[in-house]
Amino acid sequence: MTLSLDASLDDVIDRALADQRIVGAVVLVARGGKLAYARAAGLADRERDRPMDLDTVFRLASVTKPVVAVAALAMAERGELPLDAPVSRWLPDFRPKAPGGADADITTGQLLTHTSGLSYGFLQPEGGPYLQAGVSDGLDLPDRSMADNLARLAALELFFPPGAAWNYSVSLDVLGAAMEQAAGKPLPQLIDELVLSPLGMASSGFYVEDAGLLATPYIDGQPPRPMQEPDVSPFFELSGIRYSPARATRPASFPSGGAGMVGTAADVLKLLEAVRTGGAGVLSPASASAMLSNQIGDLVVTTHGPGWGFGYAGAVLEDPAAAGSPLRQGTVIWGGVYGHSWQIVPDRETTIVALTNTAIEGMSGVFPSELGAAVAQAVG
Repeated sequence: MTLSLDASLDDVIDRALADQRIVGAVVLVARGGKLAYARAAGLADRERDRPMDLDTVFRLASVTKPVVAVAALAMAERGELPLDAPVSRWLPDFRPKAPGGADADITTGQLLTHTSGLSYGFLQPEGGPYLQAGVSDGLDLPDRSMADNLARLAALELFFPPGAAWNYSVSLDVLGAAMEQAAGKPLPQLIDELVLSPLGMASSGFYVEDAGLLATPYIDGQPPRPMQEPDVSPFFELSGIRYSPARATRPASFPSGGAGMVGTAADVLKLLEAVRTGGAGVLSPASASAMLSNQIGDLVVTTHGPGWGFGYAGAVLEDPAAAGSPLRQGTVIWGGVYGHSWQIVPDRETTIVALTNTAIEGMSGVFPSELGAAVAQAVG
């Protein structure tokens, strides 16, 4: 007998909590434009016995990216940020060299699609160039200015010539800095004007005054342990993901367009549903569709492997068989290293948001895999 969507999701969540793989979660599913499932489970703060609720605010990490991408595309539509323009038009001092020292022009479109030649420190081994240079991934080093981080980044060679490959990276941080210069406004104000206010995402932004307003973050373990300030989570055989939870409370920290926002699951669902349904007035239908379709040709999405492309929002499943995935063709997915995942299944008018407070299980562990598979089975 096939379980209902509710029963299937409840089972996945209950087992993740019982097995102490996550501390707490908020899971929302929209189908056909209506909320089909909503559950807050577990604890927002285990040590204080504070239950998770539907309005819990999380550090979003890379769930920030689709929000900033919507704003960037809105600016592109108005001619303020053409996708084929070199980012040096707005950031004249940001001119990192290609491998070997050749000149390189990174376009705003390449920043949006992670084909810029940049990287993340956490994707490098101990002693990697970003760590040696003290480059922030947008999750760490509170009170770092954008100018300081860009200068450190610009002094390093790119990993490949722009457009030659795909590599997950700090590209959206650089793009956010360019957006500020193009608009003449701080990124938090720009995002509020272009995305948050029009879509009614009232609980989202870049900073909060009190960390107690946020879900307490945890790092994988049996049981998960409270995240320290600062802290490092193991990540494959690489240098680890470096966190500074206090960053969300310190506005002197540069507003990271790739990882710096906070918000609720309901707000994230509003954003993703706006994209899925054609832009909801903040984007044109063409731009909304582009966010959910492959923009990188045959380049390999190294985080996901064969069968996947990448749009302006996340990874796009082009060939489920090649990917060995139970998800439907056309599904768009991504997540965030504080423990989050989301999916859009365009041809089934379905969107899933799962925010947890457990890194990195909530992003790339058993939990999001089982949630995605349960929804895929339910929607057919």
